[in-house]
Amino acid sequence: MTEPNAQSTIDKPLENPADEARALALHKLLRCLVCQNQSISDSNAELARDLRMLVRQRIGSGDSDEETIAYIVDRYGDWVLLDPPVKSTTYVLWFGPVGIFLLALIGVILFLRRSRIQPATPVASLSTEEEAKLKSMLADRDGTDK
Repeated sequence: MTEPNAQSTIDKPLENPADEARALALHKLLRCLVCQNQSISDSNAELARDLRMLVRQRIGSGDSDEETIAYIVDRYGDWVLLDPPVKSTTYVLWFGPVGIFLLALIGVILFLRRSRIQPATPVASLSTEEEAKLKSMLADRDGTDK
């Protein structure tokens, strides 16, 4: 028994043009989990093709757009959405980069403040006795070098 051509079964458009248009619209909302920043309509990865096929199967079986998206999110999590909703499980996706940036900015500000506030250590002046000893040592050195 021969297998059908894989490409023809995976990306075969739906017979109903309205359903195919819905499927194509949903493809643009879903992230390729391999490429991560491409929609499944833009990706050639096998997983993206599988997701395109799954969307077409769900729409072909009569699911609404919301039911199709909910089914895929249940299987793959909110990460599969290119524009995930803001909710407690996606706070890290939405606010993590901003939080990291703010922490880095605070760290830089504190570093710069500390380096500006700390005065240079004052140089202690020599006592008259130390000055005399230094002059004597320099004179001895200058006298022996010549």
